[in-house]
Amino acid sequence: MSTQVQALYDFTGEPGTTEMSITSGEILTLINTDIGEGWWEGRNSRGETGLFPAAYVRKVTPDESAPTKMAPPAPRYDQAADDWGDHQYSAGDNNYQRAASHDEGWDDDWEDDTYSEIGPGPQQSKQAVNQPLTPLPGMPISDLNHQMDDNSSTFGSSVGTVRKNKFAPSSKVSGESYLLGTLNVEVPDADKIYIEQEGDAYIWSPIPQPYNVTVASPKKESKFKGIKSFIAYQLTPSFNNIQVSRRYKHFDWLHERLQEKFTLIPIPPLPDKQISGRYDEQLIERRRVQLQEFVDWMCKHPVLSRSEVWQHFLTCTDEKRWKAGKRQAERDNLLGLNYCISLVVPEKALLQSQVDHITEQCHIFMNSMDSSVKSLTNMCIAQTKRFQGPYKSDCQKVGEAFYNLGNALSLDEGTIVSTSKLTSAIKMAGGAYIEIGRMYEEQPKYDFEPLGDKFHLYKGIVGSFPDVLANHKAAVQKKKECERLRAENKMEREQLNEVFRRNNVISYALLAEINHFKSERTVDLNATMQKFLKQQITFYKKIVDKLETTLQQFQE
Repeated sequence: MSTQVQALYDFTGEPGTTEMSITSGEILTLINTDIGEGWWEGRNSRGETGLFPAAYVRKVTPDESAPTKMAPPAPRYDQAADDWGDHQYSAGDNNYQRAASHDEGWDDDWEDDTYSEIGPGPQQSKQAVNQPLTPLPGMPISDLNHQMDDNSSTFGSSVGTVRKNKFAPSSKVSGESYLLGTLNVEVPDADKIYIEQEGDAYIWSPIPQPYNVTVASPKKESKFKGIKSFIAYQLTPSFNNIQVSRRYKHFDWLHERLQEKFTLIPIPPLPDKQISGRYDEQLIERRRVQLQEFVDWMCKHPVLSRSEVWQHFLTCTDEKRWKAGKRQAERDNLLGLNYCISLVVPEKALLQSQVDHITEQCHIFMNSMDSSVKSLTNMCIAQTKRFQGPYKSDCQKVGEAFYNLGNALSLDEGTIVSTSKLTSAIKMAGGAYIEIGRMYEEQPKYDFEPLGDKFHLYKGIVGSFPDVLANHKAAVQKKKECERLRAENKMEREQLNEVFRRNNVISYALLAEINHFKSERTVDLNATMQKFLKQQITFYKKIVDKLETTLQQFQE
């Protein structure tokens, strides 16, 4: 007797593949369960056959009449059984636990492809949620911490929900353990990051051995009998010239780790996600360019370029080593402000009034910069559309009008040579304008698209600065709370001094990052504007040359 299954969730099959759409409550006949990677093959009541996610159905027992049952919540993509996106969090009283990954696969491309991600079965999801909570290494557990939580909403807990920490909006680990000195971690000298004084400014210690990484040769690949397609990018670091292949989801995993770890450093953005037309050659190239911008910024950053997770991403070619390094990165307890334990700063204590002034100026600048960068990005998009639409169309209409005039004149040329030459010249003018229209269509990939890609980078970085400033502000607020507790004899002088010292480290880190961004953008934007204007000059010179060549036909 054939085995039957009942659909627990709706599933929409990808058009043009062997996937089959199913509806919650629908009864299907199983044909094959050995497809692999969480897929089964079945037949519906209409006789249609195809593949569907095994996690989306349940087997129907022989003595069961298969009544329609209310299905549990459908597996979310971010709880999928892919080790690259499977992080489920439980929270309560400042303790977080990351649920274990179910798989070590290298599947999926852009995470909008939810059809290719198979979530855990209902029992798996329930078990993960009901696991007892255990604190991460280095999390604050002292009575003093609880007392301070009672006096401040900054580190307040929300039982049963995932709480966003003001210290680290993108991190799941509080920085309180660093500020209060309850995190006891020895950092090897080789892993320490130094902040130096340069004139009146403070900067990250320069990169000892600068390097670059090229992102090239995007290739469309497929797996699972062609059902899943993805783009693989080839990365080659200059320090070893060993090529590694990475997909977007690998970049996405890296980006998440970086955001968790470096809450005082804006992380450059990845390309925007887009499903429709994602394998179009032009879109693939635009993504490659934006990934190159991401990689270039990483390579030039004195802290990010040396980070262990980034080096692992760039160099690991062995799958076992990759998985081990990935797990290590996901269990890192030096996240958020806790990373500051790795920093070595000048012994001089910073004046809080000076720091406040710099951060306020930075806040004002970033607000203005954010608005202008978004405006410029939108301008690049609009100009690209105009060049490829109205500008091209108008030129071609002009060309067609001239060409039609030439055709009309050719009907009455007779034997007069000058008339024949005029007709030919007018037709050539028409052809010139049609060609100029094509030039307009092609031009954005040389000027406005690269300019837009550059400001996509800045839009992401500038947009992240408010969180960085908020992290610093929360640390300063915590220091003030400690001062109050000291005044009430609820904190020892030595503890308060340690809070002051560590707050000073956080301020040095912020100042170093502000100065790094300032110096990088000065050089970067100068080169960007020069490149853009050179391309514009070249383009309009080509138009002038085309028109001058056409003019000569009338003067001969």
